[in-house]
Amino acid sequence: MRTEPVLDPLLAVCVRHNLDDVAARLNEMQSFLRDDLALLEAAITGLHQSGPNVLDLAEQAAAYLLSRPGKRIRPLCVMLAARLGGRGFDRSVRDIAVAAELVHAATLLHDDVIDEGMDRRGAPAARMSYGNAASVLAGDHLLITALRRVMDCGLPSVLSGLLDVIAEMVAAEALQLDRRGRFEPDRAAYLRVIEGKTAALFRWGLVSGGVVGELSTEHKDALACAGTALGLAFQLVDDAIDLEEDAAHTGKTALSDLREGKLTWPLVIAVERDPGLQSVIRDCIDQGESVIGGALLARIRATGALAETRAFAAEQARVAEAALATLNPGPAQRALQTVVQTALNRSR
Repeated sequence: MRTEPVLDPLLAVCVRHNLDDVAARLNEMQSFLRDDLALLEAAITGLHQSGPNVLDLAEQAAAYLLSRPGKRIRPLCVMLAARLGGRGFDRSVRDIAVAAELVHAATLLHDDVIDEGMDRRGAPAARMSYGNAASVLAGDHLLITALRRVMDCGLPSVLSGLLDVIAEMVAAEALQLDRRGRFEPDRAAYLRVIEGKTAALFRWGLVSGGVVGELSTEHKDALACAGTALGLAFQLVDDAIDLEEDAAHTGKTALSDLREGKLTWPLVIAVERDPGLQSVIRDCIDQGESVIGGALLARIRATGALAETRAFAAEQARVAEAALATLNPGPAQRALQTVVQTALNRSR
């Protein structure tokens, strides 16, 4: 069975950045998890197999997004954490891993409606093909499917943990929406948003894998620390990517976060270093997309905010790796460290 649909996006990072050591470790992961990765992808993409004549619009919109290639980092975290305890890719591990990806996909569907996003994963967003209402319902459908899968595993702590994560995501999205367009640089507010929107699900995935792998409390705490730090690093890199390169390389248009009025870490840093940028950015948000262009991008880059953001992401990656270093050594631990490195070094 082929594993490329899962690992290709991660391997592409290594090729582009000449990360030969990380690429070698990804190949080790591929050998270690070959059949499991294929089963994971089949489980995710096979959720809606009845065809468009049977599926309702919500299911069609959900299937449309899930069919697009994703990094699948969140389910990988579940699988590898379970492997730390010697647990294979049995039904419970598979259901929890799939649930992690479904919750992530649900947030993408909802975010694209809230942000009026046009593209997702190199293709038109689901809302462009199926409409906003169907896209919202598709996200709801995936959340329900994820919760049912976790409930069927019979692990109350994993289910309650996922409910808490969804609540955190909603609260973080509401905070971001409340601040949207005002552009008031605030490090603490930014971190509250990304801890809820991004880091919480990474943390849940690793801890849940540790639960099914029957790891000790100490090791589950280490996984929680690693998950939070990995999630922060992942989002910081996303923020930098938005300002670094063009859509041909990243799959997204530069300054898309700014066009949507979102506060991101490099923008916070840029305004701290060049206070005059705050009024310029506010004016750009107020006046609309047409005035957001190369001159503003160049001024932001000139502050060194992108390098600072990448450095902060690297710091979080070191926190994650230090936590993972306390776990049982072996292929699963090395694979998780590889996930951290590819998340840190990616360019899309």
